[in-house]
Amino acid sequence: MKQEKSLYERLLHAVLFEIVALLLCAPVMSWLLGVSFAHAGALTLMISLVAMSWNVIFNTVFDRLERRWKAPAAERSFAVRIAHAVVFEAGLILAVVPMAAWWLHIGLIEAFVLDIGLVLFFLPYTLVFNWCYDKLRAGMLRRATC
Repeated sequence: MKQEKSLYERLLHAVLFEIVALLLCAPVMSWLLGVSFAHAGALTLMISLVAMSWNVIFNTVFDRLERRWKAPAAERSFAVRIAHAVVFEAGLILAVVPMAAWWLHIGLIEAFVLDIGLVLFFLPYTLVFNWCYDKLRAGMLRRATC
């Protein structure tokens, strides 16, 4: 039987997701945009904080809908995982584009193009990270019940 995720676990999941993303994105963003590492790092951190908040909210709602449909997270199909990643990233775009435009002093179109680059990274990253997290969690829960 699947154990429900506590608020603490949801926060841990979000923080782990964002730490790995920060470590991958800040140096690349600095190099690609030609801005200082500190400037790119600050933007990456702001995006991360927005994303962590959205992660907790979105995954709580997604898990509740999943329980209503009686589909345990450990048995998510590939199609459900893709839908999960796409809807999560779409919601994030609505918050990130205006923030990036403001921080980088660029227009919304340029910020949107930048965000498309982030989405192209984060779609597979989200899919792989959550699949690995679910597998590790399921293994830890099995060991805890033995």
